[in-house]
Amino acid sequence: MSSAPQSAAAKPLRPGRIIAWTLLLLGGLVMVTPLLFMFSTSLKTAGQVYDLRLVPAAPTFDNYVKVLSDGRLGRWFFNSLLISTIVTLSCLFFDSLVAYALAKFQFRGRQFVFIAILSTLMIPTEMLVIPWYLMASKLGWIDTYWGIMFPGLMTAFGVFLMKQFFETVPNDFLEAARVDGLNEFQIWWKIALPLVTPALSALAIFTFLGNWTAFFWPLIVTTDHDLYTLPVGLSSFAVEQSIQWELIMTGASLATIPTLLIFLFFQRYIVRGVMLAGVKG
Repeated sequence: MSSAPQSAAAKPLRPGRIIAWTLLLLGGLVMVTPLLFMFSTSLKTAGQVYDLRLVPAAPTFDNYVKVLSDGRLGRWFFNSLLISTIVTLSCLFFDSLVAYALAKFQFRGRQFVFIAILSTLMIPTEMLVIPWYLMASKLGWIDTYWGIMFPGLMTAFGVFLMKQFFETVPNDFLEAARVDGLNEFQIWWKIALPLVTPALSALAIFTFLGNWTAFFWPLIVTTDHDLYTLPVGLSSFAVEQSIQWELIMTGASLATIPTLLIFLFFQRYIVRGVMLAGVKG
């Protein structure tokens, strides 16, 4: 009775599979090495920074004590968390609402609206910075949380991703809900959204991480140190600290930990969301 599992376990590895795993392993090592050196440098003293050994000769947590004792880091961390959370919630709401309308409602110009939204993906962010800044300046949003957040409150990528999933929701479910007396908003909220949870999860993770690591726009629209996000704050911290790499790498390590935790705990949602979006697209 145990011969079947044994024969299945004894299947020979194909050369193609060995090559694929080897390439994946090498690629993974290449990508993770900078992270390892970053964490390693954060445990070194100023005199050991240029020692390229991965494991410090005398590791110390003094750098973490110095960085965490600086109250500004906590403020920057709060700013990044607040902005990333609000923008993520906004994208989940508006992107899914627009996507639902484009996927399930039949109206004149529907395809044109969808193509117009997708066309914005081809515009480089650098070309939009000047219009964004002029808008923020005229409306008094410079040096405000709103000024940092407004460009990302709704995204074309989110609309595209959610539309692909909403199109797979059976129309019979929606018609049954209408017969039961639900209005369109209730149908979207109670019927359609629960059926596209993988897409919502993937969109939430991508949006949060994108805003957590955002640097260019927050750098331009803010001058008040108390409104800096974590990436912008760390860059100014680097200048103020006269390129003390051990402190810079410590701050970068602290900023990286949340993103690593999110990926470790939610990676199955990322992979599933991207895979299904690709298949449905």
